[in-house]
Amino acid sequence: MDIDFPLVLVVLTFVTGLIWLLDRLVLRKRRLTAAGLKPGEYEADKEPKEPYLVDLSRSFFPVLAVVLVLRSFLVEPFQIPSGSMLPTLEVGDFILVNKYAYGLRLPVAGTKILEVDDPERGDVIVFRYPEDGSTNYIKRVVGLPGDHIRYQDRELFINGEKVESRFVARLPPVELRRETLGDHQYNVFLTLGRTGHSGDGQWLVPEGEYFVMGDNRDNSNDSRYWGTVPDEMVVGKAFAIWMHWESLTSLPSFDRVGGIE
Repeated sequence: MDIDFPLVLVVLTFVTGLIWLLDRLVLRKRRLTAAGLKPGEYEADKEPKEPYLVDLSRSFFPVLAVVLVLRSFLVEPFQIPSGSMLPTLEVGDFILVNKYAYGLRLPVAGTKILEVDDPERGDVIVFRYPEDGSTNYIKRVVGLPGDHIRYQDRELFINGEKVESRFVARLPPVELRRETLGDHQYNVFLTLGRTGHSGDGQWLVPEGEYFVMGDNRDNSNDSRYWGTVPDEMVVGKAFAIWMHWESLTSLPSFDRVGGIE
């Protein structure tokens, strides 16, 4: 069973904060009274020892609160679990996601409380998989609300215009192409020997939703197969790789540190 980390973090922050506040307002005074002491009229070394749970909450609450704010509203780390975004992102890449780029959302609920900007064509975004609402996916935005998307014979068309794509190299078992979409230029993989009909189709992107695809075009489970991503499912914009760590049996590497195209 997957652990809902945001929910766990919110609950822990709330519980430790509540215990700390309750102790400051009520429990500490009771301890002092029971010991015959008054607040402000005692020596620190004579104050009764805090209960273990209170001491633990007082220590952890500030840390949890800072992590909650940073993770919910500013930057959140993610690990790439699959090769659907090759060659841009590799399995084992640890990335940073800007949670502020597309507006501030409440943790767990995901309700947007501040509008900032909207995803643009070519952005690499993290979102919650629409079919279960909990699994995090990462793909590239290729279609905005109202766009007509066509993918045919391994070529991408937006509103009738073919997206610029030029051959770079053959790197068996894949062909490397350089694609230009909006202000973004990035590489995509096409599997050699694969027919041109995988994922073919036409779609009209509904209002408030986005059409996303993986850069590893023939090996990506994306909008071509399960539909568009509603705005409320968007988590944030991926902007940097900060570490690569493929498995526990290997050592972390920082050779891939840098921005995401």
